Amino acid sequence: MYFRELSETFAKIEATSKRLEKTAYLAEILKKLEYSEVAPVMYMTMGRVAPLYENIEFGLAEKQLLRTIAWASGKPVEVVTKAYKKVGDLGELAREVRSLDTQSDKTIEDVFSVLRGVARDKGAGSQERKIEKLGRLLKTLDPQSAKYVMRLTAGKARLGFSDLTVLDALSTAQVGDKGERAQLERAYNVSSDLGYVAVAYLQHGAHGLANMDVAPGVPVRPMRAERLGTVPEIVEKLVRFAVEPKFDGMRVQIHAFGGSVHQQASTSARQQTSFFQQDSEGVEVKIFSRGLEDITAMFPDVVEAAQALHKTAGDFVLDGEALGIDLKTGRYLPFQETMTRKRKYDVGERAAQVPLRVQVFDVLYADKRGTLGKTYEERRRIIERMLNKPGMFSLAESTVVTDTKAAQKLFDRYMVEGLEGMLCKRLDSHYQAGARNYNWVKYKRAHEDELVDTVDGVVMGYYLGRGKRQQFGIGAFLVGVLDEERIVTVAKIGTGLTDEQFREMHERLQANKSSDGNMPSEYNVPKQLVPDVWVTPKIVVEIQADEITKSPIHTAFYALRFPRLIQIRDDKGLEDITTAAEVKQLYELQVVS
Repeated sequence: MYFRELSETFAKIEATSKRLEKTAYLAEILKKLEYSEVAPVMYMTMGRVAPLYENIEFGLAEKQLLRTIAWASGKPVEVVTKAYKKVGDLGELAREVRSLDTQSDKTIEDVFSVLRGVARDKGAGSQERKIEKLGRLLKTLDPQSAKYVMRLTAGKARLGFSDLTVLDALSTAQVGDKGERAQLERAYNVSSDLGYVAVAYLQHGAHGLANMDVAPGVPVRPMRAERLGTVPEIVEKLVRFAVEPKFDGMRVQIHAFGGSVHQQASTSARQQTSFFQQDSEGVEVKIFSRGLEDITAMFPDVVEAAQALHKTAGDFVLDGEALGIDLKTGRYLPFQETMTRKRKYDVGERAAQVPLRVQVFDVLYADKRGTLGKTYEERRRIIERMLNKPGMFSLAESTVVTDTKAAQKLFDRYMVEGLEGMLCKRLDSHYQAGARNYNWVKYKRAHEDELVDTVDGVVMGYYLGRGKRQQFGIGAFLVGVLDEERIVTVAKIGTGLTDEQFREMHERLQANKSSDGNMPSEYNVPKQLVPDVWVTPKIVVEIQADEITKSPIHTAFYALRFPRLIQIRDDKGLEDITTAAEVKQLYELQVVS
């Protein structure tokens, strides 16, 4: 298929705010694709040229992209830069400078190949090579295709839907409706690769998804916990369950595997990825964050410990929490200090300053097979067998309880130890990748006159400061939560930040401003709360408040009263934020408590 046909579909999708129409347009083009085109289209639809967990970025800053457009159009950089200041969107700029409305003969695979080559180009002189490769491609494209190629390379695809809409479109393309969305979602949560799932599904239908299982090296979307308001409610809901401490650390998924994994995951989509490379010992280790980011290079000490464990345990995938340790006291460090380990530079120095311990609480692969279908108790026995010696990996404490008194006693002890709370897990529950349900329930300290739990929201925009805050460039910011695929408002925060936090927030928000100055299509914001500057939904913040009240203004229908910033959660993505339904649930818990 010609790339111009795909760009025409992108234009239709961008022009509508209706999810059903977006789904229909995407389903329509999926029916027309060759199998070899499916994975590229899936990645480009989500603004990438690889699965999320593969560290492939274009690495071109705004100035370099302007040089690329100038190279392709034959116009001076100064002229292109001046035009950009008026347009404010690199994609629209690329479309405007393509003076010839030609019918490009570039296919989807042609364009994808060039884009992937640009993203993979590294080393000396790579920046100039990237500009030339991308410029040559733009020169051969029609204006609309140039627009979407430039937006993709700039990280501003902005089609206004999530990966769940893509799953709906796949089901619609195959069976005419969303009836097989559940099977697709399960497969996607296990494989974390839309391209891989889409190829298998469109070739073989739901049968092609049935046997998808965990493959070391490929991250699994982590299981998450629901919340309940009191310990008696938890006991009533779960009856007999395991209680584990809830750590305030960095969620990590640790994969260690040898040469056999290449055969296990040798699909056409996965053969494109880069993780099938062995080190000198024949053992590869991959560490993924909660948001499936590959953070392996940041944790050489964890890699070394995982390689040592592999000698006795074989291939494995562990789920756990990495926590910084104070060597003098032996106590766990606060979350923000642990997060200083997540860095690209001076990694070894920081590892010595903030040593880690990984509290392991689940296993997703062991003994040459996935373990998602095993019960909690069965998975627990596997970990006990694996972690039979002291070291960096510690098995999280687990106590089976059946009554409120025992659960409350454990919770009180965790509070004395400075932990965040407790996790309660059904003994017969399976590990449901990507799910959030009552098989796992979290419980934190309920402070008097405060919420039973904090809220994780995403920053939607900010308001310019006045008086003292004028020097920071920001006076307050708007926070939203997730309502299906829309982001709805729940709080406007302008207090509780230090001067340094205001400066840091402004710097982060400036880097994520909406490229055209307009409200992102997935936002639902009332006119009374429209910010001075819109930002893309990337910065997740943890918020505490005195209470939740019903709101006639906020589009979540509830508002946080006296909201305060606790911390920026760099370890969380949009899929991890609190939902509007959870805000309502917190309101109801607050009313009855």
